[in-house]
Formats: sequence, structure tokens, C-alpha cells
Amino acid sequence: MSGNEDKKCSGSVLSSDKVSWRASAAVKTLPVMAGYLSLGAAFGILLFDAGYGPMWALFMSVFIFAGSAQFLAVELLASGATIPQTIMLTFLLNFRHFFYGLTMITKCKAHGYKKLYSIFGLTDETYAILSSATIPTGIDPQDYYAFITLLDHIYWIIGSLIGSIAGALIPFDLAGIDFAMTALFAVLVVEQWKSSSKHFPAILGLAVTFLSLKIFGPESFLIPALIVISSGLLCVKASVSELRCIWYL
Repeated sequence: MSGNEDKKCSGSVLSSDKVSWRASAAVKTLPVMAGYLSLGAAFGILLFDAGYGPMWALFMSVFIFAGSAQFLAVELLASGATIPQTIMLTFLLNFRHFFYGLTMITKCKAHGYKKLYSIFGLTDETYAILSSATIPTGIDPQDYYAFITLLDHIYWIIGSLIGSIAGALIPFDLAGIDFAMTALFAVLVVEQWKSSSKHFPAILGLAVTFLSLKIFGPESFLIPALIVISSGLLCVKASVSELRCIWYL
């Protein structure tokens, strides 16, 4: 076989590998796609009802991409909230991402735009996929993580645009549509439970969340629960040296 033929064959294999791992990543995101298309559409409809058209839906979904924070933004825009109120409420709502980021430190070691985009695009559902993802052999983990993040981002953008456009054309009854988020989380939790032999984190999370809900109530349970869960997992999993590294990072 000539050198040119070798290059052609090599290029064909590389191209096939790229298609294969991207297809694998896309399959992983199918539950998120189903949830994000419906939830994104709900956001787009609500935003249109608040007086903001498709361009606003596109802008917010591209540059904010925060799921629940975007729903909060609709209420804040409609109520005329001040900038300090908006900053504080958004910070409290998304404070859980601080804990997500800690657990991804050892996984996401990329530099430049991949790292920045992975930080920007880390949603609850994307984190659920990345935290249990099995990277295909020979594939750069950072490419895999960034591609999954991009796919989830695209699903949300498409859903919000569909909802905003549909909201201008068709009247909708949104009763119960927010349950799609609960159903999506249930699917992801079941998949993680089946793919892992270590169930302690899930059991700890369920127990601590239940106790926090009983102690602090539905309005204030989330942050205390996250602090206790994260502290418990760090104490069990990490060595003293690893804890110091995380603290300094």
C-alpha cells in the first residue's frame, strides 16, 4: 500500500472515531434533550407572555443558559426587580453550582476556551451526565465533556425559541409542564444508580436532603443540604492532602 493510501486509510479511521464518540455522547444526552426542549419551550412561552419576544429568548439562552435562573429572570423582569435584588436572588438560586464545580476539579483539566465553556455551560443535567460519564478509549476527556455541554446548550436554545415563537401563535395551558424537570432528574438518577456499584453518595444525598427539608422547610433547605452532603463526601472520599488541594484551589 502506498503512502497516500495509508494516509487516506488513517484519515478515514480518525474520521470514523470522531463520528463514533460524538454519536455516543449524543445518545447520553437524549434524556436531557427531551427535558430541555419542553422546559426551554415553557421558558420561551413565559418570556413571551411577559412581553419579550423570540430575540430575547435567543439572547438569554445563548448568553445566560441557566435553566431555573432564566425562569426566575422572567418573574424578575415582570415584577420590575432592582439590580441588587436580581443579583442576590440569582446567586442564591445558583449557589449549588459551587459544589458541582468542586467535584469536577479533577475531571476538567482543560485550558482555554474548553475550560471556560465547560464552566459556563455546567447545568444540573449536564453535571449529572458528566459525573458518571465513561470516556471512550482514545478520546480526550475535555473534548467529550465540552461536546456534551454544547449539545445540552443547543437543546435549550432550540426549545426556548420554539416556545417563544409558538407563544405568539398558539395559546398554551402550562399547567404541570414544570414536572418535566422532575421527570428528567428521575431518569438521570436511575441511570446513575444502575451504572455505579457505589450507592453511598445517592443514599447520603437522599437522607440529608430529607432531614434538611424537615428542619429548614421547602424555602431554605437546599443550601444547608448541599453543604452537609459535600462535606460528608469530602470527608469520606478525600485524603487530608486532597482536601488541602481543594481548599487552596
